[in-house]
Amino acid sequence: MGLRGLPGGAVGTAVGGFEVAFVGGDGIEQRMRLADAWSQRFEDGRPVRRFPSYKGQKHFSDRWWSSTMGRHVGYESWLERDHLMLLDYDPRVVGIAAQPFWLFWTSEQGKGISHAPDYFARLTDGGGLVLDCRPLERIRPRDAVKFAEAESACEMVGWDYRVVGAADAIRVANVRWLAGYRHPRHRLPGVATALREPFCEPTGLMAGAEQVGDPIEVIDPGDEAQRECEKRRDDRIGQAQGGCSPTSAATTAG
Repeated sequence: MGLRGLPGGAVGTAVGGFEVAFVGGDGIEQRMRLADAWSQRFEDGRPVRRFPSYKGQKHFSDRWWSSTMGRHVGYESWLERDHLMLLDYDPRVVGIAAQPFWLFWTSEQGKGISHAPDYFARLTDGGGLVLDCRPLERIRPRDAVKFAEAESACEMVGWDYRVVGAADAIRVANVRWLAGYRHPRHRLPGVATALREPFCEPTGLMAGAEQVGDPIEVIDPGDEAQRECEKRRDDRIGQAQGGCSPTSAATTAG
């Protein structure tokens, strides 16, 4: 069961006034100073909030199968699903957690405030990326204050923080299509290895597949070929744009 939103400020002085509460992979709830929690493996934990589904709700909650995690990861809206897909596709990301922790702090008025970010992503360099997903035109003043505090908290421990709005529709459609091929049932190691050679340079999907074998047999594990094409294209685009990654290319604010 996930943690409830509790008043901020536990006994003791928290660095910067921030504390976090999370649920480990063993189901045990923990609460500590943010400065002591930066090394926690949130990607191995459990969501601190449930993903409700009920008749008449205004948003859509479900789970997305993540190739990065090898299991389902939850989302509470189509927008969250889109950014979850992009995180799962980003080669820098090696771990993803939905509703990873509660962040607690005390306002200037002495009121305890809590906020649960939408996603935590572990990066290849060991760093962290925290995302809040919200249509930018629908960010209310009180939400903007929470996002600003969350950004300050992440800066204290060296994590990146972003508020992301609608992602590029064409990119989302492409990644969603490719995601279907990233399930283990489509992974044939021998074919996947052979597919890398023809795609060392930009090549049409069918032309590259035909260099390896019958496209009907080769295309099914074509995630490797397709992703190789996409990654090389993203690398070229990223270099032209100053190193922008698929996730950071999303609309951001905050």
